[in-house]
Amino acid sequence: MPTSRTRATQPDNVRQGVGRQIALPGEDCRNFLMVPENAPNKLGLELLNPQAKENRNQMATTYYDHDSDLSLIQSKKVAIIGYGSQGHAHSLNLKDSGVQVKVGLAAGSKSIAKAQKAGLETATVAEATAWADVVMVLIPDQTQAKVYAEEIAPNLADGKLLLFAHGFNIHFKTILPVPGIDVGLAAPKGPGHRVREVFTEGGGIPGLIATHQNPTGTAHALTLSYLKGIGCTRAGVLETTFKEETETDLFGEQAVLCGGVSALIKAGYETLVEAGYQPESAYFEVLHELKLIVDLIYRGGLAYMRYSISDTAEWGDYVSGPRVINDESRKAMKAILTEIQNGAFAKRFLADQNSGRKEFMAFREAEAKHPVEIVGKKLRASMPFLDPVTVEEVSKLR
Repeated sequence: MPTSRTRATQPDNVRQGVGRQIALPGEDCRNFLMVPENAPNKLGLELLNPQAKENRNQMATTYYDHDSDLSLIQSKKVAIIGYGSQGHAHSLNLKDSGVQVKVGLAAGSKSIAKAQKAGLETATVAEATAWADVVMVLIPDQTQAKVYAEEIAPNLADGKLLLFAHGFNIHFKTILPVPGIDVGLAAPKGPGHRVREVFTEGGGIPGLIATHQNPTGTAHALTLSYLKGIGCTRAGVLETTFKEETETDLFGEQAVLCGGVSALIKAGYETLVEAGYQPESAYFEVLHELKLIVDLIYRGGLAYMRYSISDTAEWGDYVSGPRVINDESRKAMKAILTEIQNGAFAKRFLADQNSGRKEFMAFREAEAKHPVEIVGKKLRASMPFLDPVTVEEVSKLR
């Protein structure tokens, strides 16, 4: 575990790192910024003159509570299609915000009783769509196109607003909305249980907003009002596009947050165990303590994490991290992004999902048998203060 540290005293006007120093603007010209030795000279110019990058990465427009009008969504009837992680959060947050909500579910769905127990009205997907002014689709990506074609589209009248929390089906054109309806994106950047928990605590999860179709001219304002209703404008809502949200979301999941982290954990665990270290020690070092580090990053970025760990750990970060994530890693990331951008990933995913999910289930079964999962399950069971869960237990509750 990287230990906490007592930092060495350094002049306030010097920022230290590994590499060469470049002068930062200041009255006495004694402020410096460290950049890597092999960094191109233009990096220094861009750091000193942010306008040099203005044609590359524009800052996003961000909206907050004072930018949105809650009464717009309060005057509409909203259908939430699905009652999973996001569906339950959107439904309950909107209800608490004074919005009339009805949950659209398949006949016989186990979620009907759950939604009704939470005080929500339920109906079939077709009935809820016909009733509503605003329809939010919160069912799995791979089932949306079929449900849209069979139950949603036939019940969409001109002027209604069709919303998505992920742009997958619009961007990859598995759903082609009719011209007369508004189409928008209202995407909280967090799992549904956190969208609900933070809302009830008085806060909000950041969100994204985009408009795909706007024949009424009111799509953006109404979508922003919806996002206020679920609490996102409390934290900030960023303007984006369906293309950007879809491609960056998929890339983040695959290369960093899910695929990248999972592969890094397994590789680290395997390296230590193969070198003769105890599996339990390996688990704690590469998986258990990851949360502690991520919590620091979540609160204050990489700088706060590095401030909070020991000098030894910080030095190891600088000299060893780039050896793990190197030029080959970046080439792989670029290849992954290309497959997302050209639709290859979506094509492979949907082909497997629509033909019995054989490859998907084979992956899931193999990963469940990895030693880090076996060891971790036993260790977590001995730490009740973690509130440990298993997939088997959770799946029974759905």
